[in-house]
Amino acid sequence: MADKKFAILIDEAHSSQGGSVSDDMNKALGVQGDSADEADNSSDNEVEDNQDKIIKAIEARKMQGHVSYFGFTATPKDSTLEKFGIKQTDGSFEPFDLYSMKQAIQEGFILDVIANYTTFKSYYQIQKTIKDDPKFDTNKAQKALKAYVEHTEQTINTKAAIMLDHFMDNIYGKNRLNGHAKGMVVTQNIPMAIRYYQALTKHLKEKGNPFKILIAFSGSKKVDGIEYTEPTMNGFEESKTKDKFDTDEYRLLVVANKYLTGFDQPKLTAMYVDKKLKGVQAVQTLSRLNRSAPKYGKKTEDLFVLDFYNTTSDIKAAFDRYYTATTLSEATDINVLHEIKDNLDSKGVYETHEVIEYADLFFGNEPMDVLEPKIDVFADRFNDTLNLADETKIEFKMQAKQFVKLYGRIAAIIPFNMVDWERLYWALKPLIPKLNVKTTEDKAIDDLLDSVNLNTYAIERTTLGQKITLTDDAGELTPSNSNPIGVYDPETTEDVLDKIIEDFNKHWFENWHATPEEQRFKLVNLVKRIQEHRDFEYKYNNIEDEQARNMEFTNMVREIVVSDRRKEVDFYRKFVGDKNFQMAFMHSLRMLVDREAGEKR
Repeated sequence: MADKKFAILIDEAHSSQGGSVSDDMNKALGVQGDSADEADNSSDNEVEDNQDKIIKAIEARKMQGHVSYFGFTATPKDSTLEKFGIKQTDGSFEPFDLYSMKQAIQEGFILDVIANYTTFKSYYQIQKTIKDDPKFDTNKAQKALKAYVEHTEQTINTKAAIMLDHFMDNIYGKNRLNGHAKGMVVTQNIPMAIRYYQALTKHLKEKGNPFKILIAFSGSKKVDGIEYTEPTMNGFEESKTKDKFDTDEYRLLVVANKYLTGFDQPKLTAMYVDKKLKGVQAVQTLSRLNRSAPKYGKKTEDLFVLDFYNTTSDIKAAFDRYYTATTLSEATDINVLHEIKDNLDSKGVYETHEVIEYADLFFGNEPMDVLEPKIDVFADRFNDTLNLADETKIEFKMQAKQFVKLYGRIAAIIPFNMVDWERLYWALKPLIPKLNVKTTEDKAIDDLLDSVNLNTYAIERTTLGQKITLTDDAGELTPSNSNPIGVYDPETTEDVLDKIIEDFNKHWFENWHATPEEQRFKLVNLVKRIQEHRDFEYKYNNIEDEQARNMEFTNMVREIVVSDRRKEVDFYRKFVGDKNFQMAFMHSLRMLVDREAGEKR
């Protein structure tokens, strides 16, 4: 088909162009041979060697010159803009055409899903159940303890009750969408989805079962010794879930990863989130609510989000990138592939001649029973023979994944052929799943979780029905971190179990009894001091450069906090020692400062 011209329209281009489907499409539309010249050469009975096959495979993966590609997406990634965008004279990339989220909302094509956002914060207290005081990696222990608490029956029951009460009182009970409104519960993983489903159905039974609840997940999962699947829990085959959920009999759908993208159900009006959301995933997930439905009179006022995991500043940061326009600052630096490959080569997991031999077999169309033993040799070296350190294993696997991801993405657009990269790409793909990186520390963390119990759990609403206001500034993406070298930090801090529990309780339970009046007094006092700061008017209030404003605001707040460190010792330590707290505090403080400034104008 190389003698014809084509236009390819690709929907959801941010997620549909990174794998073999895109390569296969380019191969189908590309040059399968050099037409008459190749036919003449074949008559000489020359056998095509494997290097020729590799080069032909590389060429076939490239975007073809006789094909025009048009990618459509509401959430372009850096790779999407680099592949489908228009390169500017300064090296940046811009969309070929734009219909922005802001314009779509203004014209009523979609609804504003973050106009009514409510967040909650959890408070925990745990206790030790053993007499000994063993040592654990502090950072890993804190993360594991939080995950443990979030998965307990007490925690999930508390949140499930809040979710169901809200849905009953504000959605189902108020007859929204003429009595057809639905909600989605978004959880961190399949085990949590199963536990949420069980807790919600239990609470619903206590209310007389006015409707039914569905769950959606792929495959099977064992929880508490019992094997679960979507069909066995719902009572019908998986293919019927979407249609069943469309009926009035079912009003809530519990998910982990399934149905978070591309799921079109205009009756969805409420979302209950207990999962970390960021970037494209946040926009894609929450956008399940944005479908307009004139048939049911659906309005922005009908939409509700209750978020038990993220802050409004997290969500604002995710949506700001895509609200008006999105550009890419520069092209991916493909030279890092040389560096990643050199690092992978140096570990001794494979030899160069072995990768060449594997590629010869692969491109010679040898069966899997011939190919797999070659990969098993590499895996055995990594897992056992080489006796690699834990951090080396983690770094190698991360870099292998990054090489496959990055090369697979840019192979279609680079103007030259790299045979060595192509060979390594096809060897690493089957190798990565065979690389085991579970460390001895992971076993220690398992022991930690057997040593504690949840003592107290409480939850507090931190925002109620907040409209998250987005900026009109164009969002700019930078090329994703192409080089993960150095991401793994082998330096760890170990503390005894008592100290870890004390720090955990202090971080997650401290100030639960602080009154709103006390918190308000501190914030109002800080706002006043910022407004009276010598640099406030000149370097913050009267300039338009957002980056400069951010920097100056941070400097003013830090100066004030440092000056008060003797009077507010605990606050100062938390401010400088907890980056998440610092970011959330700065965001809240700036919202107050800007709101007061707006009122005065």
